[in-house]
Amino acid sequence: MAIGSSATTAPADDELVITRVFDAPRELVWRAWTEPELVKRWWGPKYFTSPFAEIDLRVGGKYLFCMRGPDGKDYWSTGTYREIAPPEKIVCTDSFADEKGNVVPASHYGFTADYPRELLVTVLLRERKEATEFTLHHVGFPSGSERVMAIDGWSTSLDKLAEILTEIRR
Repeated sequence: MAIGSSATTAPADDELVITRVFDAPRELVWRAWTEPELVKRWWGPKYFTSPFAEIDLRVGGKYLFCMRGPDGKDYWSTGTYREIAPPEKIVCTDSFADEKGNVVPASHYGFTADYPRELLVTVLLRERKEATEFTLHHVGFPSGSERVMAIDGWSTSLDKLAEILTEIRR
């Protein structure tokens, strides 16, 4: 896979896998995923911002992120870290939340009732010379438009991450 290339697959009905090669060392990509000030620079789909990111990076620790839509509406998410292997692997849960970090149903943000309360995210970072092969495995999505929206959201978020990594490397 060439630098800047990406692939998105859906190996099972509720899974999303995105692989991308970033033109940045693995340690920098790791920092972009684990340092709140860096996360705030790229988290959320195109045209969204991230005014808040809090990370307690330890097994059992939690994160709380906010992404703000172009209409000013905030969408909060939280999760618990299940596995951390710096600088190569993060496994955590993923749920919608309120601004205090309490898990809320997806319907709180207008999603369908069949959207699960908790999904699972695995991030893998593999060194490739001076680049990093990044793989995101996100499990638990319902089928249909919400899954398509998640694919687009992740893809454009990762586009923003690529831009930030380029800026930081300069």
